[in-house]
Amino acid sequence: MEQKLEILKSIIAERRTVKQAMMNGKKIDNSVINELLELATWAPTHGKTEPWYFEIYTGESLKQFCLDHAEMYKANAQVFAEGTYLNLKNMGNTVSHLLVSICKRGSLDKIPLLEEIAATSAAIQNILLGAESLGISSIWSTGGMALKPAMKSYFNLAEEDTVMGLLFLGYSDVKPTGSRNKSISEISNWH
Repeated sequence: MEQKLEILKSIIAERRTVKQAMMNGKKIDNSVINELLELATWAPTHGKTEPWYFEIYTGESLKQFCLDHAEMYKANAQVFAEGTYLNLKNMGNTVSHLLVSICKRGSLDKIPLLEEIAATSAAIQNILLGAESLGISSIWSTGGMALKPAMKSYFNLAEEDTVMGLLFLGYSDVKPTGSRNKSISEISNWH
């Protein structure tokens, strides 16, 4: 049992954000993406609502989504910046897959929206940890238009649904390192 914990601790501690520009363009097999999505389904969910949903892009559809994202920014930016536009347009050039993560509110009104968002976040974390265990680089991005009403409209989401972010997946020749800023004693209070 201790061995499983050590493996899990290693995966959690080694997972780091790898920005799209650091990815090398090598493709992930679609079957691997399906395995990661299966991990997402094991996230905890109150009332078994399973509110997570993913729009998946790769190849030409990924390029088109990135262009659409850039155009969405251009149409909605209060202050337009050409550099931001180009960054959004080219964001998928070196990644293999993009999973747009969405929290689709269930029909059980007794379950607070916060719990649905937390369940979807846990599903996303399962994907990120699974990717790390397979040597796949990832970034959970909420930049650009990801959290804006225009993105919600792009996917024809209901008012109570939420785009949770963009998960870019790929491979990288670089492995960032990092550390935590707070100690256990700073984040806990034993009684």
